[in-house]
Amino acid sequence: MTENPYYWDANVWLDIYEKRGYANEVATKLLRNIIIEDGIIFYSDLVIDELKKVGYSQYEILQIFSIAKPDHLKKVHIYKKQIDEARRVAKKHDVPEADALHAILARDNQFTLVSRDQKDFPKLRYIWPAKLPEDFL
Repeated sequence: MTENPYYWDANVWLDIYEKRGYANEVATKLLRNIIIEDGIIFYSDLVIDELKKVGYSQYEILQIFSIAKPDHLKKVHIYKKQIDEARRVAKKHDVPEADALHAILARDNQFTLVSRDQKDFPKLRYIWPAKLPEDFL
């Protein structure tokens, strides 16, 4: 496994793709730094599902992921036990199952979790902390 593995939630990808002002600038700088340090950004079917839910087609999703060079992008598998744990955690802490699953995937794979969500991820810090893109600059 890479020394610098990252896992971005869907919003960080969209910050760049949709050119969301300051968030775009910060996420783009982080992406450049990851490429320079030969890091890897991992994604999952969950990220793909989140992008589809907000209206992106499969073609557009491929374009979004093409922001990262192929050598710096890898897919991580989601296991049933992780989904089951995410359901329990989400119910217990009143957070979306998707956010719980992102935190569990990051923990289980020792990824640095990157998200702009300051509402739900702080509740999941005991599983795995999420960082803002700014935290790396």
